[in-house]
Amino acid sequence: MAFFGLFSKEKKESLNKGLEKTKESFFSRLGKAILGKSKVDEEVLDQLEELLIAADVGVETTLTIIKRIQDRVAKDHYLTTSELDRILKEEVAALLGATDVEQSNADFELPADKKPYVVMVVGVNGVGKTTTIGKLAAQFHKRGKKVVLGAGDTFRAAAVDQLKLWGDRVGVPVISHGMNTDPASVAFDAVKKAVDMQADVVIIDTAGRLHTKINLMNELSKIKRVIQKFIPEAPHEILLVLDGSTGQNAVIQAREFTKATEVNALAITKLDGTAKGGVVIGISHEFNIPVKYIGVGEKIDDLQVFNKYEFVDSLFSPSK
Repeated sequence: MAFFGLFSKEKKESLNKGLEKTKESFFSRLGKAILGKSKVDEEVLDQLEELLIAADVGVETTLTIIKRIQDRVAKDHYLTTSELDRILKEEVAALLGATDVEQSNADFELPADKKPYVVMVVGVNGVGKTTTIGKLAAQFHKRGKKVVLGAGDTFRAAAVDQLKLWGDRVGVPVISHGMNTDPASVAFDAVKKAVDMQADVVIIDTAGRLHTKINLMNELSKIKRVIQKFIPEAPHEILLVLDGSTGQNAVIQAREFTKATEVNALAITKLDGTAKGGVVIGISHEFNIPVKYIGVGEKIDDLQVFNKYEFVDSLFSPSK
């Protein structure tokens, strides 16, 4: 029986497939750790701690999970290894925050009172930032939303060209001034276009450079200022895209970008190509920023709205 069976069958299958490498690595080793044991003791918890760290959950988050399970053992006086799967799911889900179940299942919905809804996307080069923007545009467009894209990563010709290709593929306008132009000017024109055409959402790409953090901070601040000339409370969402396959490097990137700008949502990509899917838990817990989207494959529909219950159920359930 599923932990909180709320996803469609197709999305659940996509999630299970996307997390397969992490699941296989985790459960093959967990099975060996508890083989022949009937109760959860210190040895089992030590093994579980090692497995969670190996899955890139992170040391601090792992210790918090282990402490929660220890408290359950102490409270119940006896916890069997057959119950460990359920307890692990419950404690990790609790750690991911008090997300409303229905809201966490929102299918690429947009706030009705914010139009256009302005999303500024940040992240280093190579994490799948532009692809994530394209997939988001496709999902919103498929649901009848008017979408505008802004090609604000003007330091890479490939990023500008890639976003234009996504715009053509999806059928949405892309505002671009080409390479080596002012990103803030692109953002200004993108938001103006969105206001003029009464768009539902405008998504603005930005340059992914960490090695010049002060310049990056100044650049992002300038983009926000020009956006606010049209919509004072915008951007409504600053979405940080991280590559889940890089494990703890993604944590370092999150740390740097949260210093540079006010990130309030996360998208974690490429979880299908890694055994480090636990990094989603560690990042969410450490930074207290909601994971909004996860990428579990190459197809457009493999970018999913994150549901912590379904994620935990899939991650900590053995493969069929």
